Amino acid sequence: MNYEDKIQQSETRVFKVVFPNTTNHHNTMFGGKVMEMMDEVAFMTATRFARKSFVTVSCDRIDFKKPIPADTLVELIGKVKYVGNTSVKVNIEIFIEEMYADTREKAVSGDFTLVAIDENKKPARIFEN
Repeated sequence: MNYEDKIQQSETRVFKVVFPNTTNHHNTMFGGKVMEMMDEVAFMTATRFARKSFVTVSCDRIDFKKPIPADTLVELIGKVKYVGNTSVKVNIEIFIEEMYADTREKAVSGDFTLVAIDENKKPARIFEN
């Protein structure tokens, strides 16, 4: 399988319901909860891409363009954006969908960098030459 096929096949989509226990006093999702979900999808995407153990080492500019209200559905989409020797950069986008209407809009996006690790928790090459 070539590189582009691996990237395409590792695209990860996760749907969640925004319940009131994940929202703040404005009835919108806590930013920290949003980042947690993004990190989890980034981890899944990197793992599906390389089938290695990964840890998150950084997140780049997370843009919260729209608040995520309670009682909506969200779709998180993870796509591999860059592959280094030991690291993978994964772009995460979150879309909001109304539960009972055909509306969909992008709410949040950001990039997460994860590093592959070996059994000693040291950086490992993603692909052997």
